[in-house]
Amino acid sequence: MFRHKGKTRTLTHNLRIASLLSFVAGVVNVAGFLAVQKLTTNVTGHFAFFVDEVFKQNFWEGLNYFLYILFFFLGSFFSSFSIELTSKINDRLIYRIPVVAESLILISVAIFGQEIISKAPNILAYSLLFAMGLQNSLVTTISNATVRTTHLTGLFTDLGIELSQLFFYKLKEQKDKLYSSIKLRLTIISFFFFGGLLGGIFYSIINLYVLAFAGLLLLIGLIYDDIKLKLKRQLR
Repeated sequence: MFRHKGKTRTLTHNLRIASLLSFVAGVVNVAGFLAVQKLTTNVTGHFAFFVDEVFKQNFWEGLNYFLYILFFFLGSFFSSFSIELTSKINDRLIYRIPVVAESLILISVAIFGQEIISKAPNILAYSLLFAMGLQNSLVTTISNATVRTTHLTGLFTDLGIELSQLFFYKLKEQKDKLYSSIKLRLTIISFFFFGGLLGGIFYSIINLYVLAFAGLLLLIGLIYDDIKLKLKRQLR
């Protein structure tokens, strides 16, 4: 799921990682919004609000929106930097630092989130945006930009394009490729929606502790990959 990178990845690998990470992003998206009324999985809307506040000369509020964008960027930078650094040592371990870092952020926010909200709610938004930038960079890198999991705008655009192409592509090879891509996009959308739905339901019961569940899922995915790799090595 995490170990294979670029051309070595199959549709099955991408479907597995897409299911896990889009579900986590869906949970974060809804839980973060319910906690601080801010989008915490992408920065498209924040850029518009940033420009709006600057034009209104509300520079302090504009700074907050700028920092939302910055922390998403920093998460992406940290993820890519750690991947490149780790690849020099062991290419099979490139995913560990980003996954563990994201998991620790989500679990920490789950534990200390209510206290953070009462004192500085923007810090919670910065943390979640950093985690989502980290996740988006990780999955983009290892899937060769095939999988994106933290926002749906591009997915719906690509899905619309590919569904329209089904009416014109006649060759079996072309159709098979389209069906695989459509299946991947529908999987991401479905699990993002499912994660958001469960995130909203459980937020109403256990508040931000729902993020600990998302963080633990990431660790389980990491452990699953390690166990699977060890079993394959033993069978050889």
